Amino acid sequence: MERTVLKKTAWRLLPFLGLLYVIAYIDRSNVGFAKLELQAELGVSATAFTLGQVFFFTAYALFEVPSNLMLHRVGAHRWIARILLTWGLVTIATTLVHSTWQFYLARFALGAAEAGFFPGVLYYLSRWFPGSHRGRAIGAFMLAAPVSFIVGNPLMGVLMDLDGTWGLTGWQWVFLATGIPAVLVAPVVLARLPAGPEKARWLAADERQWLTDALAADRAEAGQQPQHALAVLRDRRVLTAAVFFLAFPLSTYGLSFWLPTIIDGFGDLTSTEVGFVSAIPYVCVAAGLVVVPRLVARRDTPYLWTAAMLGLTVAGFTVTALFGSPVVQMLGLCAAAVGGYAAQPAFWALIPRFLTGAAAAAGIAAVNAVGNLGGGFGPLGIAAVVDSTGSALTGLLFLLAVAVLGLLAVPLLRRALSTPPPQTATSAPSATSAPSAAPRPEAPSAAEKSVP
Repeated sequence: MERTVLKKTAWRLLPFLGLLYVIAYIDRSNVGFAKLELQAELGVSATAFTLGQVFFFTAYALFEVPSNLMLHRVGAHRWIARILLTWGLVTIATTLVHSTWQFYLARFALGAAEAGFFPGVLYYLSRWFPGSHRGRAIGAFMLAAPVSFIVGNPLMGVLMDLDGTWGLTGWQWVFLATGIPAVLVAPVVLARLPAGPEKARWLAADERQWLTDALAADRAEAGQQPQHALAVLRDRRVLTAAVFFLAFPLSTYGLSFWLPTIIDGFGDLTSTEVGFVSAIPYVCVAAGLVVVPRLVARRDTPYLWTAAMLGLTVAGFTVTALFGSPVVQMLGLCAAAVGGYAAQPAFWALIPRFLTGAAAAAGIAAVNAVGNLGGGFGPLGIAAVVDSTGSALTGLLFLLAVAVLGLLAVPLLRRALSTPPPQTATSAPSATSAPSAAPRPEAPSAAEKSVP
């Protein structure tokens, strides 16, 4: 029953959600390619141009928690469709910018429109996959990130080479072509995504009952939940996870934003060639996202593998910054990219172990909101170093420092998430659970043991 139900659920949900994530990631990373022309057209420094990322992620952080709570209230299918439609329209409108302030406004609007998509999908998956399978489901969903670069980077290189076609510049083609798919797929979300397991027509009645019972056991194991969802913003476990998560967006978004610029420095390459070469690290990331979540699940060792992947990121950035050979630098970039992505499924599977329902929606969104501020400030930190040194490679030292701090913080994360907060008057049992102690993240939960 377990194998049948989860196989059906995975094949019905994960490929489609992955497609949406591919569209989202291409839409988010397109500015790295547009930068090759748009920065010169606006006449701004690398730091000033990269400030647009700060505007994007500031809006993303501000609207993240409200967006996820709205998703919990109105249903994932409705809210995700709204997110896709609005961010697609904003991306298309970005083709019209002609000044720095218009560019900043467009990036802020895109962050507000896209806020809630990634944490919304994570929360949605927590309502479909029991804890023992959640990390692998998140890893399968996150495969879309490297796929988006493998497909999107060469595509955007080709779009940049369309400069002058139909009177549009290369960067205008990038924004136009990456915004249209989000608008077109929004109505499909309404038709294809069910609100929850109870609405899954592809499951038989006994299969729906098994899945409902398994998920209810997870909620019972999570223990007492806050009476108000926003109370999780004061939970030290959520705050610790949010600060720790900064290491991942700082390194991954910083790398994706500057990767085309670093590869452009390898030699005399066209935009199309830069696009194909910059896809290589994400082929390695795809392999890591398949292998590492399985190794984590085998012995339930999320903290060990989180530390190992951050160590790999440190090694990758070190090699890239110290060696001048393009081949060696590419190996370092591949290692850094794998380390930055492959540990994230294990990290995200930890939070639903102690939060459920609206509290989980708010908690996941809060962690992602704070962490993703690093997506804006990471590239800005690199830009400041690049502007002062004149070398894109020296900016990697900023990302190296971030990865080192993340590696050193893994024991603190484990201690914080393994210790339940003191019971207060603001806590109450969830509707489907009896009071119980919070689970220890490194050990299989009682809910996982109860699955037949």
